[in-house]
Amino acid sequence: MSETTIFSKIINGEIPCEKLYDDDHCIAFNDISPQAPVHFLVIPKKPIISLLECIEKDANLLGHLLFVGSKIAKSKNLTHWRTVINTGAESGQTVFHLHIHFLSGRKMHWPPG
Repeated sequence: MSETTIFSKIINGEIPCEKLYDDDHCIAFNDISPQAPVHFLVIPKKPIISLLECIEKDANLLGHLLFVGSKIAKSKNLTHWRTVINTGAESGQTVFHLHIHFLSGRKMHWPPG
C-alpha cells in the first residue's frame, strides 16, 4: 500500500487515538463516527488495502484480528455483536486499509443496507 491513510497515521502515532488494544500485529480503537452505541475497529499494522489483497501468509494475522476484537468485546461484557469487513468502495469501504468493525449495543437489522 503506497497511499497514506488515516489508519497508517494512527499506527505511526501521527494521529492520536484512545487505544483499546495494541500489540506488534494490530491496534484497536473506537470508531470516530460510531454507527452503534459500541463501535470499535481492529486494524492490522501491516498495510493491507482490503481482503482482496490478502495472501495465504496473512491467514494467521486475520485470525488474530478477529480474536482481538472478540477479546475486547468480552472485556466490555458484550454477548452479541456484529463484525463487518467492507471490501471495495461499492461495499462501503472508505478507508483503504483493512479494518474490522465491531458493533453492539442496539438491535442489528438484516439486511444491513
